[in-house]
Amino acid sequence: MDAIRVNDVEILGSAIAAEMQHHPTSTGDEAYDEAARALVVQELLLARARVLAIEPEIRRDQSGRLETVDDAMIRALLEVEVVVPKAEDTEVRRYYENNLARFRSPDLFEAAHILLSASFENGEKYAEASRLAEQLISILSERPMAFDDLAREYSDCSSSSEGGRIGQIARGETTPEFETFLLNLDEGQLCPVPVKTFYGVHVLRLDRRIPGRQLPFETVQERIEDYLHETVWQRAVAQYIRMLAGVAAIEGIAFDQASTPLVQ
Repeated sequence: MDAIRVNDVEILGSAIAAEMQHHPTSTGDEAYDEAARALVVQELLLARARVLAIEPEIRRDQSGRLETVDDAMIRALLEVEVVVPKAEDTEVRRYYENNLARFRSPDLFEAAHILLSASFENGEKYAEASRLAEQLISILSERPMAFDDLAREYSDCSSSSEGGRIGQIARGETTPEFETFLLNLDEGQLCPVPVKTFYGVHVLRLDRRIPGRQLPFETVQERIEDYLHETVWQRAVAQYIRMLAGVAAIEGIAFDQASTPLVQ
């Protein structure tokens, strides 16, 4: 394999191997190529920082860890060389109005369930739990007021002491199977079939659906401004890296400037 060089600097194989852990892909070759390109980008930026004699102050990142010298140099370089304007108020509002669905509080669901614990791996026990769930659903179809008592008697969930009530939940807070049924029930409706999940078999009832509400523009304005700024900045950084690559001598790797990896 040819040595990878950026101008007169060689990208060592050991450095690429260490960088590969940050580029999980389906194959080792892909991970190697991505790691190599990332290190080429890093060297392009460090070379430019050296030309400009950048001497950064070492800062702490969001997790409280100190930056490496290289990371600090790249950050300081981009702060000097890549400056993007703040989004105009009209642009921010236009983004809000064109993406109203993104700025809603989540729908909430108040539900109750009876969990009959069983593992998929234990087919006999899972089938037994399913049969019991069907029996409980049949009973509840005739006697809906018995849900609390049946939950206290049969449910393996800690909510059994509350008659199976699990409080308010939002999308993404339950298993996909549980959520699918929950989304399709009417208020007060008992699910007519057992809900089968990784944790076991559920008897499910939706008690209340609380629709999300539209968040006012003023509430999300700063969030949109940050998002738009970050989007423009990322594009500007990509263009800046392509410019540096265009005037550098890069050997040993096919460096596609159109898909230049960005600095994180």
